[in-house]
Amino acid sequence: MPAQKIETGHNDVVHDVSMDYYGKRVATASSDATIKIIGLTGNSTSHHLATLTGHQGPVWQISWAHPKFGSALASCSYDGRVIIWKEGNQNEWTQLQVFDHKSSVNSIAWAPHELGFCLAAGSSDGNISVYTSRSDGSWDTTKIDQAHPVGVTSVTWAPSMGPGSLVASEGSEPVQKLASGGCDNTVKVWKLYDGNWKMDCFPALQMHSDWVRDVCWAPNLGLPKSTIASASQDGTVVIWTVAKEGGQWEGRVLKDFKNPVWRVSWSLTGNLLAVASGDNNVTLWKEAVDGEWQEVTTVDQ
Repeated sequence: MPAQKIETGHNDVVHDVSMDYYGKRVATASSDATIKIIGLTGNSTSHHLATLTGHQGPVWQISWAHPKFGSALASCSYDGRVIIWKEGNQNEWTQLQVFDHKSSVNSIAWAPHELGFCLAAGSSDGNISVYTSRSDGSWDTTKIDQAHPVGVTSVTWAPSMGPGSLVASEGSEPVQKLASGGCDNTVKVWKLYDGNWKMDCFPALQMHSDWVRDVCWAPNLGLPKSTIASASQDGTVVIWTVAKEGGQWEGRVLKDFKNPVWRVSWSLTGNLLAVASGDNNVTLWKEAVDGEWQEVTTVDQ
């Protein structure tokens, strides 16, 4: 597939890009405090559809909700706000809900759609908030207080089906788990027990020597193990795996990139990992049969 360059129309740094479920639209977040919605067409052209204004500072991340909840986006910003946007008429967006935090909100992630219309947000105030929409239009909030006391940089949800299952078995409750990364150089795993979030890994996962910039939980697609990738300011990406529920997580360094690593992202099948690093490269990695990770390709920037 040929690379497609998109003119975003932002007049400052772009921090995040998110493609919608159908691959027809891209949302971009920028330091200019706006979000742009861009339409993609089959012949490698793109066109501006909407500009969303409402944040008072740099917008760090954006994320499309699953289409079963309609056309909706979430965004988070340095201004301490999480905004949930809803599209009414085509390309007409309104603010459905605004959540305020004490300091910068650095990361947001929609839960698997089986868990409902539910969003996690990680903030520099050290807390993770989980917002769940109720049928009457109100929102429930649960919190992980001081998840990373010096600041939360990233949040990611576990797949809703436990490791080893391709389909949810009758009567089985969906898995409600999160992983987070922080300025304390650690990755932590959290599980919802009776309405309260509790740490689900002991001790915290520590192989990084600087801020964890991103964490991403891999889809499991019937595999018996759970896998999380973490990227750090220290230049390394670590692949964390746990063989069974309640087991001990083990980490192995994918590579030392010698530059800060900003983002890690799994393919939908969970067998390819994309890594965006500070040398302006995006590399793709695949696990070989022997468990070693091999670089498949570099995406030219």
